[in-house]
Amino acid sequence: MARAIALDRNLILYLESLVLRAFFVVYGPRSGILEALGGFVRRGFPRAVRAAGWHILLACLAIAAGLVIGYLLVLPNEGWFRLIVPEGLAGGRGPASTADELRRTEIFAPWPGFTESFVVFANVLFRHNATIGIMIFGLGVLGGIPTLLLLGYQGVILGAFLALHANRGLLVDFIGWVSIHGVTEIGALILAGAGGLVIAEKILFPGRYGRLDSLAMAGKAAAGLAGGAVLMLFVAGFIEGGLRQLVASTPWRFVIAAATFIVWSGYFLSAGRRERHGPAT
Repeated sequence: MARAIALDRNLILYLESLVLRAFFVVYGPRSGILEALGGFVRRGFPRAVRAAGWHILLACLAIAAGLVIGYLLVLPNEGWFRLIVPEGLAGGRGPASTADELRRTEIFAPWPGFTESFVVFANVLFRHNATIGIMIFGLGVLGGIPTLLLLGYQGVILGAFLALHANRGLLVDFIGWVSIHGVTEIGALILAGAGGLVIAEKILFPGRYGRLDSLAMAGKAAAGLAGGAVLMLFVAGFIEGGLRQLVASTPWRFVIAAATFIVWSGYFLSAGRRERHGPAT
């Protein structure tokens, strides 16, 4: 009404500011950051995971397919290893590495100490893995194909490493070395990919709503998957940076990997299913 009849610009600006503040009062969050984060961990994240069943399955298949391809390429011809694995990820490992070198400098390398493991190395690993996870999620806006390709490439790299160690009789030890953190890390990448596929689905198949409306409705669940994946990558960085070399036993590494799998599975399957309801009013 003021826009229609008032000539006072200051009045219109004041009313617009008032409406904006009122909007945040009515629709803004009612909880603080810690409370909101706790609610997300207890309810939002596991519910988002349970709602993205086929997206998670598709992401798993992409990584599994890449793993098989990488393994079959490198196993008979290790020349493929340098073409598949970037030098930064190879860390000096390659066709020239001997079994003894891999055992002493990688799988059973000495623990570098608390600060180097839990602070420096864990931070580097988290930043690198979080960057990959966010890329996997963000590429969902391009229809999901780049998301699947990047997931597959992560599997190809892992398959190349598996073949390299298999050729030196270190396959079981290497799997134990990877699994202690890999359950959490690979699981996080799968969930980030699932979030990207949720976005892709709503872009390609918006259904009865327009694309923007479909994205708005699915965006919260997709963002929940991506945000939870980043939290998992933080845990994976802590395990990989600190515990992997501290636990210098292949059987115990498998035990820890199995324990993390059980914990994550139980969390995703059960957390947030029950809501506390107050008395009826």
